[in-house]
Amino acid sequence: MRIFAIADPHLSKAQPKPMDIFGGNWEGHPDVFFERWQETVGDDDLVLIPGDISWAMRLEDALQDLNDIAALPGTKVLLRGNHDYWWSGISKVRAALPARMYAIQNDAMVVHNTIISGARGWLCPGSFNYSEQDEKIYQRERERLKLSLEHAKRLRADRHIIMMHYPPTNQQLEANAITELLIAAQPDAVVFGHVHGETAERVTPDLGDIAVHFVAADALKFRPKLIMDTTTP
Repeated sequence: MRIFAIADPHLSKAQPKPMDIFGGNWEGHPDVFFERWQETVGDDDLVLIPGDISWAMRLEDALQDLNDIAALPGTKVLLRGNHDYWWSGISKVRAALPARMYAIQNDAMVVHNTIISGARGWLCPGSFNYSEQDEKIYQRERERLKLSLEHAKRLRADRHIIMMHYPPTNQQLEANAITELLIAAQPDAVVFGHVHGETAERVTPDLGDIAVHFVAADALKFRPKLIMDTTTP
């Protein structure tokens, strides 16, 4: 089994929203996203999707996009992004998900012998235009990540991957309370997205021995990134 990740597909089947207004690298979206997934992922693989999945405002509309993703090869695990307005509550979301599609929200689960944990995150202290309101949300997301990691400690599997939607640090890649939690958890990998128009080198913090992957769809040219190949000795 291989583990891939890709964030920010920004699908909008119910009410199409062209993404090429955000740059020429979005030209051909979302067809390129579906084509490159099919070229890359096998049915036995696991794909992590850390947020900004659908522009839909209601779950019933988002299901058009979720069903299209579910029809692609592999088992999928979702995390909420800041634009997933349709995600009204984890119980409701889980009850509606198609087969072989799972979701986490401030908790953790085992899928394919892999612990998946994480939280959405937010702007981190020291970010540009960081406000008092941002600090409140950041502290709330830190607590949610802590809850997820505590849940993960109670689970048993061969590997542990943490998903976040927002980067775990600011534009200067400075350490903070969230990076401290990630380092203390010692997962096999951390994946995140959210940022557009940036390279991995400019947004990926150094977390010591932990592999950190920036997986925003446009940065990957819409091809899921290989995070781990569990068949490799």
